[in-house]
Amino acid sequence: QVQLVESGGGLVQAGGSLRLSCAASGSTFGINSMGWYRQAPGKQREWIATITSRGSTNYVSSVKGRFTITRDNGQNTVYMQMNSLKPADTAVYYCNAKRIGRDYWGQGTQVTVSS
Repeated sequence: QVQLVESGGGLVQAGGSLRLSCAASGSTFGINSMGWYRQAPGKQREWIATITSRGSTNYVSSVKGRFTITRDNGQNTVYMQMNSLKPADTAVYYCNAKRIGRDYWGQGTQVTVSS
């Protein structure tokens, strides 16, 4: 089992920045990739970004150039720096880890961007 705990959400004005963190614990050996998803009210959960164990990254087009995902393998922690935030970025953000064909999820952290 893998446990994921997110932190760093909050309320910010449009144009501002936030940094999300996700700490993994438990059976972390064998985690292939970690990433972030988000779910806005009334919408489906949306993939945002992924980083592999080798450090390769990928982003959804709507956040490219504004969000940066990084990973500290030694600390089993993944971060997402979010800049130039927009009201459309308002959502609950979930950390995800993929390990041996299984998905693990954090409890989510709320990000609210005011206009």
